[in-house]
Amino acid sequence: MHQQTASADIDLAAIRSNVAILRELVAPAAVMVVVKADGYGHGMVPVARAARAAGADWLGAAFLDEALRLRESGDQGRVLCWLYGPEEDLTPLVAADIDVSIQSVGQLARVQAAAAESGRTARIHLKIDTGLSRNGCDAADWPALCADAAAAERTGTVEVVAVWSHLAAADEPGHPSVPIQQKAFDVAYEQAELAGLRPQRHLANSAAAMILPNARFDLVRIGIAAYGIEPAPGLAERAGIALTPAMTLRAQLAAVHAIEPGTSVSYGCRWTATEATVVGLVPLGYGDGVPRHGTNRVEVGLAGRRAPNRGTICMDQFVVDLGATGGAIGDEAVLFGPGFDGEPTAADWADWCGTIGYEIVTRIGARVPRRYRGEA
Repeated sequence: MHQQTASADIDLAAIRSNVAILRELVAPAAVMVVVKADGYGHGMVPVARAARAAGADWLGAAFLDEALRLRESGDQGRVLCWLYGPEEDLTPLVAADIDVSIQSVGQLARVQAAAAESGRTARIHLKIDTGLSRNGCDAADWPALCADAAAAERTGTVEVVAVWSHLAAADEPGHPSVPIQQKAFDVAYEQAELAGLRPQRHLANSAAAMILPNARFDLVRIGIAAYGIEPAPGLAERAGIALTPAMTLRAQLAAVHAIEPGTSVSYGCRWTATEATVVGLVPLGYGDGVPRHGTNRVEVGLAGRRAPNRGTICMDQFVVDLGATGGAIGDEAVLFGPGFDGEPTAADWADWCGTIGYEIVTRIGARVPRRYRGEA
């Protein structure tokens, strides 16, 4: 679509500010800014450059293609990649000097083969499952993995850079799983040391980096917080910091109609006017990542006021109630932004849709143009 019709406007200065604030908060730990999923919908390469400009020591990417794209964009700093399938060749990662997460002796053998193929030492991070039960090495298999990794390190095929894990409920202050996972992580690190390894440690995600100082260790992984969205409401205040949301999703009204009482709106007639009003058409829909389950719940900002959605959200468009004051074609509707002018935020949309801010921003599709401001 044309960028004047609708766009996701990304404030790179806000990203730089957020990263700088978080770096100061967690010092002396190093900071990894996670740029997976196209930079949480913000654009991976522009976000990566903003993060580096703000002093990010590391970048994090889930998939191989994401990590390799960072190298293709010119980034030469430390990058970690952690998610790949059983048939994927790890040689391009090792050849590009990208750190690789390892959670099994099978994966260790694969990365050793990649090191031999590429002619360089593979940098690896050993991942232990401490209770998330998602990925990572099981505790029963951990000593064997550490022993094999230490043996591989002695041959020069790998360098064990770090031991790492991921917390399940760091965004819920006081959750009982957190100290249990921290203890499991400490035990795993001690076992790595017994095997002769002396790696770094990283456990903290955005939430833990913000409110759990004893989980910061050598490196923290900053994801959603770098984009100015709290992992859970109130965490930034608890940490004594303020973050600025970087994405503003906006569109021009494509149509305006006056309707009478008894008139139904959109598919399924899920909303019917009880009085005369004016409705406007926003040219974005679930095909662009606007949650259909936000029907009759979400609001947009319009000239300093809020306009509620009326009727089912469609693939390419949805309707908002402009009230008696009405509006005009071309008026700008802000679906969410930083909230400085009274518009909804991604957190508001997450609350209305029963989800989290992560999903609201990452689901905004490629059809929506990204416009960047605040470039260094």
